[in-house]
Amino acid sequence: MIKFYTKRLLTCMTSSLLATMSCTAMADATIELPRGGWRNSGGEAAGFKQPVHYPASSVNAEGQNEMALIKGRISTNNKKKPGKLIVNGAAMPLSIGEGGEFSRPYSFSSGSNNVEVRSPDGSDVRRVQFFDTNTSRPNARLRVVLSWDSDGTDLDLHVISPDGQHVFYGNRVVQNGGALDVDVTTGYGPEIYANTAPPKGSYHVYVNYYGSGGDEKNLTIARVAIISQEGTLSEKQQSFQVPLRKPGELTLVKSFTYP
Repeated sequence: MIKFYTKRLLTCMTSSLLATMSCTAMADATIELPRGGWRNSGGEAAGFKQPVHYPASSVNAEGQNEMALIKGRISTNNKKKPGKLIVNGAAMPLSIGEGGEFSRPYSFSSGSNNVEVRSPDGSDVRRVQFFDTNTSRPNARLRVVLSWDSDGTDLDLHVISPDGQHVFYGNRVVQNGGALDVDVTTGYGPEIYANTAPPKGSYHVYVNYYGSGGDEKNLTIARVAIISQEGTLSEKQQSFQVPLRKPGELTLVKSFTYP
């Protein structure tokens, strides 16, 4: 039985809850996955940890189940600029391939979820709404999303939990359940920290400007979204923008208390 009803369910909602919940502004943007409407992820593996291939890594969807994928295509003449991906209100850049294709894993919560993609110039938009009825699936009760506005740059997300455990590219999974999905070294991100049962207490979120890919003169703007109690009536989302000027710079973005 569905026990909660969130404001996200109102986005793109049709008059019938049994109808496919999707909105389209332009036909040039398409979302193949996820599909709109009702679904049950059941026992399918839908983790958010991705493989990393050094020396360079970009977000990829290798080996992911379709229940944990965002996939589609955007027709654009400007492949040098990213599109925009918005998942349940959290915005992040979206890398677009040479043929306009995009694909990235995402560990969705049970309940209502909303996915929106936009072309680089914002003219083409596609939104999909779906409801996952699998209430037994553990949700990310704390999620931290890092993205940035420049290509060819390497920013790193660091999260320190109340018990002193430190999640970053060199320690992507820790004993308290916290995990980093991938170390993106080629620009834009996102890098996502998530924990299904976060310890209570003080957290510290840092961003490290690790490398610039050769051009150290350009300012890079990091965007960090902190989402707690995702998919519940107590959901809270904060967003911060931080300018980073040179490689080696380590910045404390936010210290906060959970819950």
